Amino acid sequence: MKARPLVAEALGTALLVFFGAGTATLTFGFKIAGTSLSAGVVATALAFGLVLGVLVYGIGPISGCHINPAVTVGFLASRRISLSEAVSYWVAQFVGAIAGAAALYGLVHTASTYRTSMGLGANGYGKASMIGANVTGALVAEVILTFLFVFVILAVTRRASNALVAGLVIGLALMLVHVIGIPIDGTSVNPARSLGPALFVGGSALSQLWVFIVAPLVGGTIAAFAYQFLYPAGEDEAGVEPAPEEQAR
Repeated sequence: MKARPLVAEALGTALLVFFGAGTATLTFGFKIAGTSLSAGVVATALAFGLVLGVLVYGIGPISGCHINPAVTVGFLASRRISLSEAVSYWVAQFVGAIAGAAALYGLVHTASTYRTSMGLGANGYGKASMIGANVTGALVAEVILTFLFVFVILAVTRRASNALVAGLVIGLALMLVHVIGIPIDGTSVNPARSLGPALFVGGSALSQLWVFIVAPLVGGTIAAFAYQFLYPAGEDEAGVEPAPEEQAR
């Protein structure tokens, strides 16, 4: 496989982690939004959605801008990429996520007010959850949130004619799942995004990491099956009627 798509995936994932998890660290760790949890949730959701949206336009033409193993598994399960391509993408995504987390870790350590307990936007349940969600709650939430996110990506990228709006729709989808998911477990929907910060935070973030790897991959796979059922290969998009002039031909 060519190097350009893999470099794009690594770079994109690094930037997603740096800007998304970085905003979470600033709002919830450094409290730059004050004591308002709602402000922190909105700011973090907006950051993740915006960075993904711009990256879709920036590196989408090069690699498809998966920058998420759950998205890649969705494309694999729906037979839109090969297994060898998927494995290469996964490696690039995890490497990129670690690099992005490392850059963020190095940056926050230059701040005199930084404390280890602030974390790096790592995911977690139990005491790490704003609402005290347990492991079952985190698993269910991640499967559902990832299902929606990956399904939207598969649907909106189905036709090349959707390219102009794809970044906007995908960014909004990621923003939406973060709005509800952050209070539950910090929102993963992306195993690579969870791995990077967890490696540097350690402790419960690392011991609970399996949830944020398994659940998103399950959600992405289910989304692929739903996509294939709702959009059978070779059929027109559901609910789209031909224009009157085309019907007359």
